[in-house]
Amino acid sequence: MNTLSYKGYSARIDFDDQDEIFVGRIAGISDVVGFHADTVSELKEAFAEAVEDYMETCARVDKEPQKPYSGKVMFRVDPETHRRAALAAELAGKSLNQWAEEVLEKATESKAASRVSA
Repeated sequence: MNTLSYKGYSARIDFDDQDEIFVGRIAGISDVVGFHADTVSELKEAFAEAVEDYMETCARVDKEPQKPYSGKVMFRVDPETHRRAALAAELAGKSLNQWAEEVLEKATESKAASRVSA
């Protein structure tokens, strides 16, 4: 997956082979903010401009811009998986939150390496 990052926002990038353009959308917020360009350098500029426009528009209408993520994650897992994770955390001398954060960080490191920065 190709992504861009700018001012704490990320966007997923796809290639539209019918129109032969790169298209992107800011990820992690419910507001729809999209952009497109013909080249990678233009795409980076369009993404930065989209983020800036989003923040300016929010300020103009007196709305707080949405932030992609709060850092709080809640999800359900099988009780046996929960037990094994809690045990692994305890054996590592960590809280379940600390242990899970490390596991998630390691799992996402390879994805971050393929990220393109704006």
